[in-house]
Amino acid sequence: MVHTQVGIVGAGPAGLLLSHLLHLEGIESVVLERRSRDYVEKRVRAGVLEQGTVDLLMATGVGARLAREGLVHRGVELRFEGQGHRIALSDLTGGRAITIYGQQEVVKDLINARLSAHGVVHFDVGQVTVHDANSTRPIIRYIQHGRQSEIQCDFVAGCDGFHGICRDTIPASLLQVYEREYPFSWVGILVAAPPSSDELIYAYHDRGFALHSLRSPEITRLYLQCDHKDTIEQWPDERIWEELHARLATRDGWTLRAGPILEKSITAMRSFVVEPMQYGRLFLAGDAAHIVPPTGAKGLNLAVADVRVLSAALTKWFRTKSTRLLDAYTATCLRRVWRAQDFSSWMTTTLHRVPEAFDRHLQLARLRYVTSSPAAATSLAENYVGVERV
Repeated sequence: MVHTQVGIVGAGPAGLLLSHLLHLEGIESVVLERRSRDYVEKRVRAGVLEQGTVDLLMATGVGARLAREGLVHRGVELRFEGQGHRIALSDLTGGRAITIYGQQEVVKDLINARLSAHGVVHFDVGQVTVHDANSTRPIIRYIQHGRQSEIQCDFVAGCDGFHGICRDTIPASLLQVYEREYPFSWVGILVAAPPSSDELIYAYHDRGFALHSLRSPEITRLYLQCDHKDTIEQWPDERIWEELHARLATRDGWTLRAGPILEKSITAMRSFVVEPMQYGRLFLAGDAAHIVPPTGAKGLNLAVADVRVLSAALTKWFRTKSTRLLDAYTATCLRRVWRAQDFSSWMTTTLHRVPEAFDRHLQLARLRYVTSSPAAATSLAENYVGVERV
């Protein structure tokens, strides 16, 4: 049986960054991932990094390519009633900004950093299970290349996403689940065309929400509100482009650049939080513990915030055997999680078409207020670039 100080389940941004941060503190870890390296490096997910996320990646030596290739945005646009209204993020937050840099690129950088430092990352593992989480020597069992292996750990970090196995290791009787399902989803497409705007556009329209985002100077990311029961077969390319042109149109004749659609999919909209985020020596981080609707661009950033807290708590324990920070892990993380849930809910319920006429009038009132009041715009900007203290 192999022993490591921290066993990490999941090689997404949360698991890999945790392993990297622990390495910088001289703490050993083993990362287990059920998918292949090629799969996780190509898995397209979030691409909006808060200022705090960028600062952490830079400070810990994995931000060189991010600095070269990331697209810094100092504002976003809210578009409604045929007009665009820019929210000047940096002007309202003392220079803070967001950076467009795909999650898969963050993963590539972290994998390279771990392997360059001779870190242990196992891909293509199956049947992962966690045992004795409430003991001082939890065990992770898994199968790789047809052979069963075991890792004895001082601690286990469940960074294996919403559908992972770690959350279910915690007795159901101890978990409190908070969740909300939204009655709409997103059709998302990746387009081989230069972006039509230098900044993100959030569009409120009678036909439904639309979002213009980007991944690089050559690739555009676009989203459309659809019914939560829709399938991707109901959205042929012609329908997608028709809706995008209609929902993003402005009175001054702004033009949306089209191009070949490289990928398209449907993303459900949900909010989910589980409490506690820890059980014995098992700690959950990222999507294993919470999901936010993507409207507020918080999912990846919350995962980074979680492992930042967890790495500091584990470092404290290994140096002093103090459990103070570990004991406070759930409460510390959930303060930021609920702040992000509130902001994401506000963005989602404000920008997506709803059936009730009364609510639609409220939505427009909110949008007019946030685009005309410096105080309201500052609140949006602070939340969007990442609240520094919660």
